[in-house]
Amino acid sequence: MEWLDHWRLVGAPRPNRAERLGRLVGLRVLRIPGVPRVLVVAGSTDRLRDLLVEPVSLRPTRRAVVVVAYWRAPRRGWSSGIGPLDHLRRHRVALPGRGRGTAVVSVRLSRPAQLREVLRAALGALAPGRPLPAPAGPSLTSHGTLPAYLPAGGTVLLGELVGSPDIRAYDVLLRAPGGTGVGSGAPPYAVGWSATRHGAEAPDAPPAVLVDALRINPRGRRPDCYRPDAPRVRLDFTPARRPGPGAYPLDGPGVTAPVLATLRQTGVVDCPEVPDTDPVAVAALLVQIAMTGAVLSVPVLPERVAELIAPELRVLLTAPVPQTGTLALEARSVVQRRAALRGHAAAFAVPRLASAVFPQLGPVPSVSAILATRRPERLPEAVRMLAAQTYPELEIVLCLHGVELPEPVRVTLAGCGRPYEIVRVPAAASFGAALGAATRRARGSLVSKFDDDDSYAAEHLWDLVLARHYSGATLVGKGSEFVHLENRGVTLRRPSGTAESDCQVVAGGTILIARGDLEAVGGWRPVPRSVDLGLLDRVRRDGGGIYRTHPLGYVYHRRATGHTWDPGEDYFLDSASAYWPGLPAEVLGEVDEPPGRPAPDQRTGSAAARPDRS
Repeated sequence: MEWLDHWRLVGAPRPNRAERLGRLVGLRVLRIPGVPRVLVVAGSTDRLRDLLVEPVSLRPTRRAVVVVAYWRAPRRGWSSGIGPLDHLRRHRVALPGRGRGTAVVSVRLSRPAQLREVLRAALGALAPGRPLPAPAGPSLTSHGTLPAYLPAGGTVLLGELVGSPDIRAYDVLLRAPGGTGVGSGAPPYAVGWSATRHGAEAPDAPPAVLVDALRINPRGRRPDCYRPDAPRVRLDFTPARRPGPGAYPLDGPGVTAPVLATLRQTGVVDCPEVPDTDPVAVAALLVQIAMTGAVLSVPVLPERVAELIAPELRVLLTAPVPQTGTLALEARSVVQRRAALRGHAAAFAVPRLASAVFPQLGPVPSVSAILATRRPERLPEAVRMLAAQTYPELEIVLCLHGVELPEPVRVTLAGCGRPYEIVRVPAAASFGAALGAATRRARGSLVSKFDDDDSYAAEHLWDLVLARHYSGATLVGKGSEFVHLENRGVTLRRPSGTAESDCQVVAGGTILIARGDLEAVGGWRPVPRSVDLGLLDRVRRDGGGIYRTHPLGYVYHRRATGHTWDPGEDYFLDSASAYWPGLPAEVLGEVDEPPGRPAPDQRTGSAAARPDRS
């Protein structure tokens, strides 16, 4: 018998109650003899997504019942219909009354469809699923193979390729290695790639490791993962004829729902040895673990594995794990998951790989950053932070609310290398009307609101776009977890909701939403204040999802005057869990902690002192 390579996580923490139920139910596809229907039973929505990459999902069916034993609504009162499904005759969605419990989706079709298509439609009723907007993009079709990175919306063809007399049949065609090429008279395609379970290879190009970020991402990561006592596990690769419990085949789908649940509560994953027997599968597993947010430490990477990992991520994996505090470890997690997502998520990597054939198509959606202000003295620093954003497709829309543009700011805009728009509205216009005027001039597929008195790290927009992709939410943002009290010269951290989760409110200065979605819900309300809450309420009423990503990269500032809402500084001090003098470097994007800086006060007796209230 051939020896198979397996991997396992050693020292995994005990699963929580929901995951224990999920493991008890597992994932099953049942065909009852004499009954023309398929019954799918999944312990969780994550397990249902795992089924999308299993060969059994390619079987045809006309009737299916999908049961998720433990389902939790993205927010209280949330509901959504199933996704599009050809030849649908009848369907039923039954959700638990209190927003958590067993959810059931049943469908009946007039013609058979792949179970995968039925699952994709069912997921529309169980979780948000807004795709990234794009003015133009290639279609992705797999022929005779099912890569683990194929998005739920990707097409899998098992029979002959079908042509079209009116349009090119396929843009990007994935085939199993050694598959026959498209010959004379066969349906044409723009580019053909050799596809394995975790990689794709274009002609005359090295293989690329790809991951479906809708299935593997940092969603649900626990906030206590960065504490010194957080679980730390070891990734072992073991050739085994009969692997024991907890072992997974190297040629399998990689990180599955049970592993994802483990990594959500894990701080660090140590990987002392890495094989190079199957470099694409090994590299894909490392990338997937990094995408979850668990800090992955790989002291030595074999050359054949290292060359398949994005350079930015490769450097992070081999760097020492921070030992200087919880914030430093959290910052490493954020930088690592960001590098993994933008380097290997199929939504960004496929357009980048196809750029030789489609050079006019951008790999990322365009973003318009909207800054409305009536305080010209704050513009130099605000515009500097906007221009410093690393996101490549960025337009700056500056709305002057009854004020003039300072000449130094005009010079900065002209020399920043970014497209920009200057919008002028009268001082009498409401703040909401001013934002509406700025949005009308914006040209980006996505729009993001910036405030003139807060601090933003250079990677802030990247974080929002990535979260918009893997969450599928209509609107994403960050919490105002880090607050800088300028009068006292300190930064504090306070509770602001759970990061990497569906929510109802995000900080107004971090909102990112597709322009089409913004206009579809009615746009900004023309009110003088609480404009952000007005938009959030409209998104919720329209049935849209709201998602809060990690809080790093955004600092909410409190000054002596100038705030429409002012509960006093004690409001922030009373709820703070940590304090720093000045602005912590890690919060604004620096991973390495400068030597000699005092450690934060985590209410555990560290050196930094609680700010004086006097």
